[in-house]
Amino acid sequence: MKLNPVGSTSLLAIVVGAGLFSGFSSRPVLAQTLTVTPKPVTVEWVYRVKYGYKDEWWALFKKNQISVLERQKQLGYVKEYTVYAPSLHTSEDSRWDYRIVIVRASADAPQGLSEGEIAKQLFPDQTTYKREENRRWELTTNHWDLPIHVVNLSAQ
Repeated sequence: MKLNPVGSTSLLAIVVGAGLFSGFSSRPVLAQTLTVTPKPVTVEWVYRVKYGYKDEWWALFKKNQISVLERQKQLGYVKEYTVYAPSLHTSEDSRWDYRIVIVRASADAPQGLSEGEIAKQLFPDQTTYKREENRRWELTTNHWDLPIHVVNLSAQ
């Protein structure tokens, strides 16, 4: 089989080019691996409670949800949290009773640190825990979870 001169030149160019290219890409793989560090995430839980039931709602929330947040904080998943209540009243359409601002280490909980997993550890009597949480939700007239962020005032 005879190769024409153009074909052999092209083949030679491909082989040499591949060799040169492989020389550039033979750096250690570790140098090319990116390390992704999870960024903290801030979320706001907002609750509106039925009139006349704020004390009962708060007792249940403190017992169950604050206990979970505290444990997640001890384990490092929750960096901090703050509970807010309004100092004055507003119109019914914009009324809220509690806001909880939570700073988490990352968007997703590591294995074993989710709210449900922590609740199972803290409250072995899951029947009572679920009954109390259901009651708290019965007393909640409106709720939302909202991821929030700080606005950079110096950004253009």
